[in-house]
Amino acid sequence: MTENNVNADYDAGNGMSACNPGQTFVTDLRGSSPFFAAWRPYVFSQFGKTGLVPMLYHWDYDADAQFGEVNYNNGALQLSYWVDYELGQIFPPTAGSQLLPYTATDDAELETLPVVNSDGSVVVMVANHAVNNPATDNNGPGAPRTVLLDVSALGNFSSGSLLTIDLNTNVTTGPVAATVTPTPQVTIPMNGYGVTFLTLTP
Repeated sequence: MTENNVNADYDAGNGMSACNPGQTFVTDLRGSSPFFAAWRPYVFSQFGKTGLVPMLYHWDYDADAQFGEVNYNNGALQLSYWVDYELGQIFPPTAGSQLLPYTATDDAELETLPVVNSDGSVVVMVANHAVNNPATDNNGPGAPRTVLLDVSALGNFSSGSLLTIDLNTNVTTGPVAATVTPTPQVTIPMNGYGVTFLTLTP
């Protein structure tokens, strides 16, 4: 997938929209906000589950808040940078990952991607794209969710970690993984739009 982005519109000149003739172009901040932290993992998961898309490319690395991972005005990292960085680190193409069978009670608002790697480690990604208010929410906060993962069928693990990217993530330094003790059920609180990765190591 050589191009994917939240909104393909751009300034066609004189501040006018290319996709909506006669209207002023407005930068869509969903491309670098917590919404992106839910949207890009959702896209990544959906394409990955088909087994037909070996690579997913971001549209533009050095650009604005709509398209970029790094702000071209000042070189500052954006939240979108950390989302794509962690997807590449946590799901490297060399890990020999295989999709695990699973059941979910909320596929409408939560995207789940559970994989087992060739070293026996397991990663479960959960992206929360629940909308706070369908009538008025445009790049809003999303809706909080508490996710209970039952990993009891996966066996025993010696260590675990949780890494979350959401509105609380420090955009300058990036997300920090928290150590968790592997248990048969793991609870993940999600503050709104965002993604959490549970990693379990044998």
